[in-house]
Amino acid sequence: MARERANAIADAFLPERWLGNRWDYYYSRSKLGSDPLYPGVCDALRGTTAPVLDLGCGLGLLAHALRAEGIDLAYRGIDNDAGKIRRARSAVQRRGLADVAFDCIDLAAPDFCWGAIDHRGSVAILDVLQFVPPHAQDRLLDAAVAMLAPGGRLVIRTGLEDGGGRARITRAVDVFSRVLGWMNAAPRQYPSEAALRARFDGAGLVSEFTPLYGNTPFNNWRVVAERR
Repeated sequence: MARERANAIADAFLPERWLGNRWDYYYSRSKLGSDPLYPGVCDALRGTTAPVLDLGCGLGLLAHALRAEGIDLAYRGIDNDAGKIRRARSAVQRRGLADVAFDCIDLAAPDFCWGAIDHRGSVAILDVLQFVPPHAQDRLLDAAVAMLAPGGRLVIRTGLEDGGGRARITRAVDVFSRVLGWMNAAPRQYPSEAALRARFDGAGLVSEFTPLYGNTPFNNWRVVAERR
């Protein structure tokens, strides 16, 4: 993302007081300016009209990126980190973004029922799958597929397990993120391209896999599955 645009979005996460915590501000500015994630997801959702459900939304940066690209899809973000949800709401309110909402829900909880989430449209799962236990990962993907409306798109950014050096670096950094406390879970299982393709083919979806690591050392891919 262009530096000026990344900085403008990051400004929404500045603390109210000069001596306040600036971690979200610097994280957002760095993430948006160096990672091709959000431009890639915006490109995948461009031209669609269905509302977007962002599962594992974190600070809700996707909502800001969509609006910055002139994509006015209704957006709902869900995350299990109450602190991030609180700060996401504050940043959206500061920017005055319309049709944006957030909920704090633990999607991996054993007693969580997907029927509690009423959504039909597009679904985004960005840098989340590897942090979800394998059994819950299957439930998450099945639920996301079931939520797709005709013309809606499931957009995933994930590391893929292929035994390569990028995959090892991805795992190491995800573990370090947990140690730092930025992520509240350690990586569990990275999906394989073959397993994801088989799941989407079985659901009658057309899928596309595109490298989305840019100049980073990570094994990150954009996966788009569409019900046509």
